[in-house]
Amino acid sequence: MRRIWLIALLLSTVVACGEGRAVDSAANPDQPVSVPASSGVPSAGPSMAVPVGNTINPRKVPWTSATPVAEGLKITWTSGVEPCYSLDRVEVTETASTVTVTLWEGTTDEEAVCIEIAIEKATIVKLAKPLNGREVVDGAK
Repeated sequence: MRRIWLIALLLSTVVACGEGRAVDSAANPDQPVSVPASSGVPSAGPSMAVPVGNTINPRKVPWTSATPVAEGLKITWTSGVEPCYSLDRVEVTETASTVTVTLWEGTTDEEAVCIEIAIEKATIVKLAKPLNGREVVDGAK
């Protein structure tokens, strides 16, 4: 009987996660609840990240797209869950013809156990001047 209950709980969690929802079996097993964006469950768009600074062992991370926005650039990349993969800082170097953006990620907790799942993240980068046709370059490549 214990195995059947465990299998049923596992299946309800898998099905709920597949729908972007989790089941709170303690309160009401039939009532789905929303999953926070930081949970690692895929969502409709990238998870917005802000630099936290002072991470442990920061390293350059390549990004996948740069989209002009009113504030400057929206930089998108594939990463892992926090605290294992936290945005440490963003370095921007602007010239007359290029804008070089370098993302740095590190961990905020060396002893954290994080699942290995890829998630899409994005951050907004402010520019000193409008882009005006300048080439955007990935500083990690």
